[in-house]
Amino acid sequence: MRFRQTDRTAQDLDLFIASLIYLLPFLAAVGFYAVLKTRASKKAQALWEESREAGLTEPVSLHPKIDLSLCCGSGACVAACPEKTVIGVVNGKAQLVDPTACIGHGACAAACPTQAITLVFGAETRGVELPMVSPDFQTNVPGLFIAGELGGMGLIGNALNQGVQAMEAIARLPGIRRDDVLDVLIVGAGPAGFAASLSAKENNLRYRTIEQESFGGTIAHFPRNKVVMTRPARLPLVGQMRFREVSKEALLAFWKEAKETAGIEISYGERLESVGREARGFRVRTTLGEYHARAVLLAIGRRGSPRKLGVPGEDRSKVVYRLADPRQYADKHVLVVGGGDSALEAAATLAEETDATVDLSYRGDAFIRAKRRNRNRIDQAASVGRLRVRLKSEVVAIGADKVQIRVGHDVVELPNDAVLVCAGGVMPTDMLRSMGIETVTKFGES
Repeated sequence: MRFRQTDRTAQDLDLFIASLIYLLPFLAAVGFYAVLKTRASKKAQALWEESREAGLTEPVSLHPKIDLSLCCGSGACVAACPEKTVIGVVNGKAQLVDPTACIGHGACAAACPTQAITLVFGAETRGVELPMVSPDFQTNVPGLFIAGELGGMGLIGNALNQGVQAMEAIARLPGIRRDDVLDVLIVGAGPAGFAASLSAKENNLRYRTIEQESFGGTIAHFPRNKVVMTRPARLPLVGQMRFREVSKEALLAFWKEAKETAGIEISYGERLESVGREARGFRVRTTLGEYHARAVLLAIGRRGSPRKLGVPGEDRSKVVYRLADPRQYADKHVLVVGGGDSALEAAATLAEETDATVDLSYRGDAFIRAKRRNRNRIDQAASVGRLRVRLKSEVVAIGADKVQIRVGHDVVELPNDAVLVCAGGVMPTDMLRSMGIETVTKFGES
């Protein structure tokens, strides 16, 4: 009897050891995962503290709003975000830790397993004015559509998809493909306008596309070699566009080849002046003529015309509103004005690629509207003496070879050969209202 008990004890011990051998890798994996999760949480918390201390807590465009009661802390949103730093899991719940870096991609909402994320515009303290559009991108004026940046969706992939969806809705309108008027006039040849033009041709619509500047819209005026973020999208008559990160030059080259292959014609240097209702649709006046169309698609940017400083001397030829070729500023004294991504990118590009003397003036006390990578570029250039950052400053006057800046209660005079104003643009609200389009201000609403 004693031998049987001994045998059973030995068997139990062997079974325990065998179970432990099998359990150890699992326990080690669980422990390792817990350590990684704790580290990630601490890193996210530190990033949030850094953003808060710098005053960088306001998302600049479309961004996620997280319902903590639904969040399960899976981290799927973190993995899906193309910027990687916008969302973090802190103490088991997702939260925005680097809000100003959000580009409105929307991948986080799609990846969330509990539908805890809603994409919203604006914040409780900072509203965003947007035109009112229906799910098919038609405004409150029947037959008048808006797609792309003007509607608040600046990401390239979103704009491409919206241009196609809006055109497909236009193709279903009553009266399309009848009489001798255009089916649709497309205003703008940026991502939304270009995709809409391809879709119009694919749907056998009588269309015309006008563009006041150059092909590519705002993208064409980005600094050289700027990396732009997009997402895979289908272009009518072309097929899948699989870019995620690509230089502006490579993207525009791809689009131009697609435009030529598809036979898309665009009238450049033609600016929209007015849109009025008539019996068969709209009468559209431009700087080059007049059109009659069943429908109109506005695929223009939110900036409209550049926001000006309103100071003496701003009408001088040395004052420009976008950086075209950094090389033209070699060995010159350049003042860049603004605190958004375009201003920081311009200043950093000048500092990195030329021997220009660069000053960056911004009226705020932090670059709250700029992405982290652009702030890092500015910090790096400033740390090695390639540019000077002047926060809480504003331009007072622009002279022939000097510029005056107010910093606090003092006015500083700097030698100057060129002024680059990157202060955004004025949304074409008056133009929209003249067409009868209603706008709404969003305060953290979907």
